[in-house]
Amino acid sequence: MSEKEAGSSVVTRLSDAAIPTPDGTFRMILFREEATGREHVAMVLGAVGTGTPLIRIHSECMTGDVFGSLRCDCGEQLAAARARIGEEGAGIILYLRQEGRGIGLANKLRAYQLQDQGFDTVEANHELGFAADLRQFGVAAAMLDALGVRSVRLMTNNPRKQDALEKAGIRITERVPVRVPILPENRRYLQTKALKLGHRIDWLPELDA
Repeated sequence: MSEKEAGSSVVTRLSDAAIPTPDGTFRMILFREEATGREHVAMVLGAVGTGTPLIRIHSECMTGDVFGSLRCDCGEQLAAARARIGEEGAGIILYLRQEGRGIGLANKLRAYQLQDQGFDTVEANHELGFAADLRQFGVAAAMLDALGVRSVRLMTNNPRKQDALEKAGIRITERVPVRVPILPENRRYLQTKALKLGHRIDWLPELDA
Protein backbone atom coordinates (compact mmCIF):
# COMPACT_ATOMS: atom_id res chain seq x y z
CA MET A 1 0.00 0.00 0.00
CA SER A 2 1.52 3.33 -1.02
CA GLU A 3 1.57 6.45 1.14
CA LYS A 4 -1.02 8.04 -1.14
CA GLU A 5 -3.58 5.29 -0.65
CA ALA A 6 -5.83 4.63 2.35
CA GLY A 7 -5.58 7.17 5.14
CA SER A 8 -3.44 9.58 3.11
CA SER A 9 -5.95 12.43 3.36
CA VAL A 10 -5.24 12.40 7.10
CA VAL A 11 -1.68 11.05 7.33
CA THR A 12 1.35 10.69 5.06
CA ARG A 13 3.90 7.95 5.57
CA LEU A 14 7.34 9.56 5.77
CA SER A 15 9.98 6.94 6.59
CA ASP A 16 10.66 3.75 8.51
CA ALA A 17 13.47 1.69 10.03
CA ALA A 18 14.06 -1.43 12.10
CA ILE A 19 14.26 -0.81 15.86
CA PRO A 20 15.59 -3.68 18.00
CA THR A 21 14.08 -3.75 21.52
CA PRO A 22 14.22 -6.22 24.41
CA ASP A 23 10.80 -7.45 23.23
CA GLY A 24 11.65 -7.93 19.57
CA THR A 25 12.68 -5.98 16.49
CA PHE A 26 9.91 -3.55 15.63
CA ARG A 27 9.53 -1.50 12.45
CA MET A 28 9.21 2.17 13.37
CA ILE A 29 7.04 3.86 10.75
CA LEU A 30 6.76 7.64 10.89
CA PHE A 31 3.57 9.39 9.78
CA ARG A 32 2.79 13.08 9.44
CA GLU A 33 -0.71 14.22 10.39
CA GLU A 34 -1.62 16.60 7.59
CA ALA A 35 -4.05 18.77 9.57
CA THR A 36 -1.52 19.63 12.30
CA GLY A 37 1.90 18.75 10.91
CA ARG A 38 2.54 16.53 13.93
CA GLU A 39 4.60 13.40 13.46
CA HIS A 40 3.22 10.19 14.94
CA VAL A 41 4.82 6.74 15.13
CA ALA A 42 3.62 3.22 14.45
CA MET A 43 5.81 0.56 16.07
CA VAL A 44 5.00 -2.60 14.11
CA LEU A 45 6.09 -6.10 15.06
CA GLY A 46 5.59 -9.06 12.75
CA ALA A 47 2.85 -9.56 10.17
CA VAL A 48 -0.16 -7.37 10.94
CA GLY A 49 -1.91 -7.08 7.58
CA THR A 50 -4.14 -10.08 8.16
CA GLY A 51 -6.20 -11.27 11.10
CA THR A 52 -6.79 -9.08 14.16
CA PRO A 53 -3.46 -7.83 15.54
CA LEU A 54 -3.06 -6.63 19.11
CA ILE A 55 -2.63 -2.85 19.17
CA ARG A 56 -2.02 -0.13 21.72
CA ILE A 57 -2.83 3.55 21.14
CA HIS A 58 -0.45 5.46 23.41
CA SER A 59 -0.33 9.24 23.76
CA GLU A 60 3.07 10.78 24.37
CA CYS A 61 4.05 11.23 28.03
CA MET A 62 7.60 12.50 28.34
CA THR A 63 7.55 12.45 32.13
CA GLY A 64 6.38 8.85 32.36
CA ASP A 65 7.64 7.25 29.14
CA VAL A 66 11.13 8.78 29.16
CA PHE A 67 11.92 9.81 32.73
CA GLY A 68 10.01 7.17 34.66
CA SER A 69 7.64 9.48 36.56
CA LEU A 70 5.41 7.67 39.05
CA ARG A 71 2.73 10.39 38.96
CA CYS A 72 0.97 8.49 36.17
CA ASP A 73 0.83 4.94 34.79
CA CYS A 74 1.85 5.87 31.23
CA GLY A 75 5.37 4.48 31.21
CA GLU A 76 4.20 1.24 32.79
CA GLN A 77 1.39 0.87 30.25
CA LEU A 78 3.77 1.45 27.33
CA ALA A 79 6.23 -1.14 28.63
CA ALA A 80 3.42 -3.62 29.29
CA ALA A 81 2.04 -3.18 25.78
CA ARG A 82 5.44 -3.67 24.17
CA ALA A 83 6.07 -6.79 26.25
CA ARG A 84 2.65 -8.28 25.47
CA ILE A 85 3.06 -7.64 21.73
CA GLY A 86 6.53 -9.16 21.92
CA GLU A 87 5.11 -12.29 23.56
CA GLU A 88 2.52 -12.64 20.80
CA GLY A 89 5.08 -12.00 18.07
CA ALA A 90 2.96 -9.43 16.24
CA GLY A 91 1.16 -6.18 16.96
CA ILE A 92 1.30 -2.40 16.75
CA ILE A 93 1.92 0.46 19.14
CA LEU A 94 0.56 3.74 17.79
CA TYR A 95 2.49 6.49 19.58
CA LEU A 96 0.60 9.76 19.22
CA ARG A 97 2.30 13.09 19.85
CA GLN A 98 -0.34 14.71 22.09
CA GLU A 99 1.43 15.32 25.38
CA GLY A 100 -0.47 15.95 28.59
CA ARG A 101 -3.86 14.74 27.31
CA GLY A 102 -3.49 17.29 24.53
CA ILE A 103 -2.51 20.42 26.53
CA GLY A 104 1.24 20.19 25.86
CA LEU A 105 4.21 19.73 28.15
CA ALA A 106 4.36 23.27 29.59
CA ASN A 107 0.71 23.21 30.63
CA LYS A 108 1.06 19.66 31.89
CA LEU A 109 3.76 20.81 34.31
CA ARG A 110 1.55 23.72 35.37
CA ALA A 111 -1.22 21.19 36.00
CA TYR A 112 1.20 19.17 38.14
CA GLN A 113 1.86 22.27 40.24
CA LEU A 114 -1.89 22.61 40.80
CA GLN A 115 -2.16 18.93 41.70
CA ASP A 116 0.50 19.47 44.34
CA GLN A 117 -1.82 22.13 45.79
CA GLY A 118 -4.70 19.64 46.07
CA PHE A 119 -6.45 19.66 42.68
CA ASP A 120 -6.98 16.34 40.93
CA THR A 121 -5.90 15.82 37.33
CA VAL A 122 -9.26 16.88 35.87
CA GLU A 123 -9.69 19.87 38.18
CA ALA A 124 -6.18 21.07 37.34
CA ASN A 125 -6.96 21.08 33.61
CA HIS A 126 -10.17 23.03 34.24
CA GLU A 127 -8.32 25.51 36.45
CA LEU A 128 -5.98 26.19 33.50
CA GLY A 129 -8.94 26.69 31.15
CA PHE A 130 -8.77 23.33 29.36
CA ALA A 131 -11.15 20.44 28.96
CA ALA A 132 -10.32 17.31 30.94
CA ASP A 133 -9.03 15.54 27.81
CA LEU A 134 -8.25 17.27 24.50
CA ARG A 135 -6.81 14.23 22.75
CA GLN A 136 -8.13 13.06 19.39
CA PHE A 137 -7.80 9.46 18.24
CA GLY A 138 -9.03 9.67 14.65
CA VAL A 139 -5.42 9.89 13.48
CA ALA A 140 -4.81 6.44 14.98
CA ALA A 141 -7.56 5.01 12.77
CA ALA A 142 -5.97 6.70 9.74
CA MET A 143 -2.60 5.17 10.59
CA LEU A 144 -4.16 1.73 10.88
CA ASP A 145 -5.92 2.28 7.56
CA ALA A 146 -2.61 3.21 5.94
CA LEU A 147 -1.10 0.01 7.34
CA GLY A 148 -3.92 -2.05 5.88
CA VAL A 149 -5.36 -2.97 9.29
CA ARG A 150 -9.14 -2.88 9.63
CA SER A 151 -9.75 -5.25 12.56
CA VAL A 152 -7.90 -5.22 15.89
CA ARG A 153 -7.70 -6.34 19.47
CA LEU A 154 -7.30 -3.10 21.41
CA MET A 155 -5.17 -2.79 24.54
CA THR A 156 -6.81 0.00 26.53
CA ASN A 157 -8.65 0.98 29.68
CA ASN A 158 -10.07 4.08 27.96
CA PRO A 159 -13.45 3.65 26.24
CA ARG A 160 -12.92 6.84 24.20
CA LYS A 161 -10.21 5.11 22.19
CA GLN A 162 -12.50 2.21 21.42
CA ASP A 163 -15.32 4.55 20.42
CA ALA A 164 -13.06 6.59 18.14
CA LEU A 165 -11.78 3.56 16.25
CA GLU A 166 -15.23 2.06 15.85
CA LYS A 167 -16.63 5.36 14.54
CA ALA A 168 -13.81 5.41 11.98
CA GLY A 169 -14.74 1.93 10.77
CA ILE A 170 -12.09 -0.11 12.60
CA ARG A 171 -13.53 -3.36 13.93
CA ILE A 172 -12.58 -4.18 17.53
CA THR A 173 -12.91 -7.85 18.32
CA GLU A 174 -11.65 -7.60 21.91
CA ARG A 175 -10.72 -4.97 24.48
CA VAL A 176 -7.63 -6.10 26.36
CA PRO A 177 -7.16 -4.37 29.75
CA VAL A 178 -3.75 -2.90 30.55
CA ARG A 179 -3.13 -3.89 34.16
CA VAL A 180 -0.21 -2.08 35.79
CA PRO A 181 0.75 -1.64 39.45
CA ILE A 182 -1.11 0.85 41.65
CA LEU A 183 1.41 3.00 43.50
CA PRO A 184 1.01 5.56 46.29
CA GLU A 185 2.21 8.24 43.84
CA ASN A 186 -0.44 7.49 41.19
CA ARG A 187 -3.38 6.11 43.18
CA ARG A 188 -5.35 9.39 43.21
CA TYR A 189 -4.61 9.92 39.53
CA LEU A 190 -5.98 6.47 38.68
CA GLN A 191 -9.04 7.05 40.87
CA THR A 192 -9.78 10.27 38.99
CA LYS A 193 -9.35 8.62 35.61
CA ALA A 194 -11.79 5.90 36.64
CA LEU A 195 -14.39 8.08 38.37
CA LYS A 196 -14.29 11.22 36.19
CA LEU A 197 -12.99 10.04 32.81
CA GLY A 198 -14.62 6.62 32.69
CA HIS A 199 -11.46 4.55 32.43
CA ARG A 200 -12.03 0.88 33.23
CA ILE A 201 -9.56 0.27 36.05
CA ASP A 202 -11.42 -2.55 37.77
CA TRP A 203 -8.42 -3.63 39.88
CA LEU A 204 -8.51 -0.43 41.98
CA PRO A 205 -9.72 -1.81 45.35
CA GLU A 206 -11.81 1.28 46.07
CA LEU A 207 -13.85 0.66 42.91
CA ASP A 208 -14.88 -2.87 43.91
CA ALA A 209 -18.17 -1.63 45.32
